[in-house]
Amino acid sequence: MMYRFLAIASALTTLGAAQRPSNMSICDYYTTALLMNNTGANQATLLTLVVNTAVIGNYTTPNVGITVPGILAAGEYNGTAVDLAPYFNGGLASTNSNGSSGVSVNFLDGGGAAPLMNNMAADDTSSKQYRLINHLYGYFGGLLGCSMMGADFPVYTGSNNMYEVHKFMDLSSAEVGYFISQVAASAASFGVATADLMVVGTALNSLFGYKCSPEAVVIASQPAALQAICIGENCPLSLDANCDAYGNTDALEPTTAVASLFPSSTAPVTGTATGTADAASIASAASTSAASSMAIASSTATATPSSVVTAGAQAIGIRVGAFEVAGLVVGFAALLL
Repeated sequence: MMYRFLAIASALTTLGAAQRPSNMSICDYYTTALLMNNTGANQATLLTLVVNTAVIGNYTTPNVGITVPGILAAGEYNGTAVDLAPYFNGGLASTNSNGSSGVSVNFLDGGGAAPLMNNMAADDTSSKQYRLINHLYGYFGGLLGCSMMGADFPVYTGSNNMYEVHKFMDLSSAEVGYFISQVAASAASFGVATADLMVVGTALNSLFGYKCSPEAVVIASQPAALQAICIGENCPLSLDANCDAYGNTDALEPTTAVASLFPSSTAPVTGTATGTADAASIASAASTSAASSMAIASSTATATPSSVVTAGAQAIGIRVGAFEVAGLVVGFAALLL
């Protein structure tokens, strides 16, 4: 095992100075560079490590030492307190079940943090957590242009309309910014360069961060759809706004469903991100993110950090390769790896 880690460390040193070919997707390139064989199973491993880190924070070694609090950790963005956990643990009635208002759904019903720390989506394949986390693997795999998706790495088959999925959450600019900063911080923790983090921020913010943004294609096999998830009052309006396509754009604030799942007002802030939700500030926030936390409201279990070699500290980059956002070719969204 020690030899394996030394070999990875050597590969990371080399890759840190290497340049990814412009005709090779980020997923294919780094799967080959770090795991030798560009297979569906190895691509799934990379996505698992980076997505799980974005969700719960740092849990693998080696990495480059950048702290990732995680999406589910209470934090702060641009001076505004943020706690996204109630959207995931059922604390808020915010899930769209095709009704006229949101409902409470616990998406952490498959073991919470413990299985993610062991490079799994959940410990129960029938759980909502299993479905959600696996959708994230496939979604980002498609964005990254993973060419070997199939039997060993299922393609994303969920909704192509992120607005519909999130419309009862009434997400603010700070909440969307914090989410994006954690995705970028996860990438940074595995060695993504600042310039590449800016690509992450641009792609994610272009897709999700502007109210009334026009339809966009995210997954190549799916049609264009509405993608804006920042629809709160303080969300910036898209330069190419098409609010008519969204119908009633007055967001419905979700109601509290389980008050006990909300932290007390005196609970300490465990994550911090600064800046506005633009590429440069997201890159900066990711690079300086501090005070790691892996706490998830639904789980008090502990687990031994994984010994699986990470997606390769120092090695993950981001490629933009051919997808449309707001009518402009911004890239086939290389977001996480």
